Amino acid sequence: MKPERKENGVNEKILMGGADLPLVWTAENLRAVGLSGETVTKADILASPAQYHSTRYLFSTWGMPRFEEREIRDCLPSLRAVFYAAGSVQSFAAPFLDAGVAVFSARAANAVPVAEYTVAQILLANKGYFRACRSLHTGTDWNTARALSNRYAGNYGATVGIIGCGMIGRMVAERLRDYHLRVLAYDAFLTAEELHALGAEKVTLEELFAASDVVSNHLANVPATVGMLNGGLFASMKQGATFLNTGRGATVREDELLAVLTARPDLCALLDVVDPEPPAPTSPLLTLPNVFLTPHISGSQQTECARMGAYMAEEFRAFDEGRETHFAVTREMLSTMA
Repeated sequence: MKPERKENGVNEKILMGGADLPLVWTAENLRAVGLSGETVTKADILASPAQYHSTRYLFSTWGMPRFEEREIRDCLPSLRAVFYAAGSVQSFAAPFLDAGVAVFSARAANAVPVAEYTVAQILLANKGYFRACRSLHTGTDWNTARALSNRYAGNYGATVGIIGCGMIGRMVAERLRDYHLRVLAYDAFLTAEELHALGAEKVTLEELFAASDVVSNHLANVPATVGMLNGGLFASMKQGATFLNTGRGATVREDELLAVLTARPDLCALLDVVDPEPPAPTSPLLTLPNVFLTPHISGSQQTECARMGAYMAEEFRAFDEGRETHFAVTREMLSTMA
């Protein structure tokens, strides 16, 4: 399709993305940035680069293609900024940044439903909800299932461990302030004072796993974190503890986690992310009674997606008007962010 045009004929803005684009860039969000909803593809740009030499702004979401730096400089020489209405920019951002193009991400908007989902799971886990529910559905009688739930202490005074206090981890910690919980945190970049301001106590990874009733993982998937969560840590967990992963599956040594879960049926794993996704049909993740697997649903879905477009519409207006922006991505950030 043809790119958006201003009245003077300049191709100022273009819109790119995949099948979820209408959920993100709703009619309201499109109006806010002056777009009609017509989209272009990478093939369009490479086929007719002269049409895009005056493009200043690129709006996108999931399905954003990767361009090489040379392609950006040759085909989009006037591009000032990319407004990505979704979370992770790892798949495409570096060449744009290297070409001098600003990149903005709606990671804060996508973090909201993940944080909400995480807090809900934590509260339910501390009530023994998951084990009691599965117990009833597999034929256990009512009183036995209730007794299973009563092995869990509940939420008053329980200990929750947060691994990684980036955008999502911070939101989880802030939301947990509404409950009478002890919050521990492991983060390689934040000081004890910074974590204290979030209502959390800075501890080592080993201390966190050994002391927490629920361990919630929010590590980014970067080379330094791949396989960081190992069998020794899982084996050290408290009796009846729960491991919750809405971060990235690659940060977990899955074979070691499965070995511990098999040996310790008292533990529970709530896994919204695994590596690879989906797991193999023969994976024990699909059959172990103490594993509760969901198909990566914690992030924005359906109506929640519009929030990401709204964040980027406001960010565009601020950038275009020379006001302060809030969600820029830098080259340095790519080494630590999801």
